[in-house]
Amino acid sequence: MRASGRRPAPTDWGWHRLSDSWARRVVAAGDVSPGDLVLDPGAGTGVLTRHLLARGARVVAVELHPGRLAALRRIDSPRLTVVRADVRDLRLPREPFRVVGNPPFDGSTALLRRLTARGSRLVGADLVVQRAAAQRWAEGRAPGAGRWAREYSVEVPRSLPRSAFHPRPAVDCAVLQVRRRP
Repeated sequence: MRASGRRPAPTDWGWHRLSDSWARRVVAAGDVSPGDLVLDPGAGTGVLTRHLLARGARVVAVELHPGRLAALRRIDSPRLTVVRADVRDLRLPREPFRVVGNPPFDGSTALLRRLTARGSRLVGADLVVQRAAAQRWAEGRAPGAGRWAREYSVEVPRSLPRSAFHPRPAVDCAVLQVRRRP
């Protein structure tokens, strides 16, 4: 409960749950293969996590909200590691990894900066973000673009309707796809 006496709403945490059918589409486009290490930042209750596990990935589900964290811990898979952390402070793996996630909108820029930072072992990322942010990254207007654009290609392959989420966000959303250049 908040000091005001009301329970926090899902949007108080910047979270908009992605529908199962859209989660399936996002994971299918993520180029995930069996055995891949995949981070799911802002994993929520695990809608993307379950589809990643079904593809045979080793998944690190990152969540900060206590209730959603508990739901993730109830998913029974030896290929799942659940981590309590803020996506803005995420420690990256030392081995090559992918990212498929629906992170909180207010943490997406910090997360993307970390993923594309010098020394990152990121292979590819498919992130559901605000469409304006996705376009800024795809157009090379995001923080550090002069540096990361040499190592990564970035595009916006699809928009998501607001009806793909519950509660519906107040902004338009898209998938931001980041791939390491060969």
